This record gives sequence, structure tokens and C-alpha cells, in this order.
Amino acid sequence: MMISTRGRYALRVLIDVAEHEKDGYVPMKEVAERQGISLKYLERIVPVLVKSGIVGSIPGKGGGYKLLKAPEDLSLGSILRLTEGDLAPVACLECGAAPCEREYECRTYPLWVEFYRVINEFFDGKTLADVIRTDPADNYSI
Repeated sequence: MMISTRGRYALRVLIDVAEHEKDGYVPMKEVAERQGISLKYLERIVPVLVKSGIVGSIPGKGGGYKLLKAPEDLSLGSILRLTEGDLAPVACLECGAAPCEREYECRTYPLWVEFYRVINEFFDGKTLADVIRTDPADNYSI
């Protein structure tokens, strides 16, 4: 399983907006510049965040985006599932998938189920606030 740029950029946008909204609504152009992400690409991601009620927007001059939910109330899992879809590592575990005919004889099935549980518990156990509180300098290694 690999998280696409869509999911990773959505997290970066939300972190950036949360860190800069004390000054009011945050223009997406500024987020794009700070994050080094194409504005055109962000314009495809942000409507999903708006539609889901995670961010609100005001159009025009002086407009932009701001969080509608507190960072503590936004699990990374919910954001990633919104932008990536199901986080299932294999097709037979995806939401709505037909039951696998080999489920009861497949030796790897229990591994995938456990891995899927770990993925969801990990991302659901972390919030946007947890990431915002992380100092990037703490990730430095030699």
C-alpha cells in the first residue's frame, strides 16, 4: 500500500492552513507557495476537503480557507480515507469487495487482516494536532 500525493498533500494543506489561520482565511496560493505544490493540483484536492466539511472557504480578495473542525478532532485516518479511499492493503479487504473465495484456505489472509487493522489503528490514533505539534527538527538524523 502506498499513500499517493493526493493524500500526502491533503495533510500538508491542512497542517499549513491550521498553522496560518490565526491571521484569518488562508489563500491557497500562499499554501501552494509555502508547500512547493502546484496550485492547480491543490485546486483538485481542496474541494474534497470543503465538501466533507473539514475546511470552509470564502472566495475572492481577502478570501481563502480555514479549518471548520479543531485539529484535535481530525484523525489522519479520516483525512486519508477521504482522499485515498479505503486504506486496505489488498483488494479482498476493500470496502464493498466481494467475499474472497479463498478466504478460509488462504494462508496470507490473516496477515492482511492484521496489517489492515494496524494501518487503521495507527492513522486513526493520530490527529492533525499531533502532527502540528511535531517539530520538524526532531526528525533530523545524520
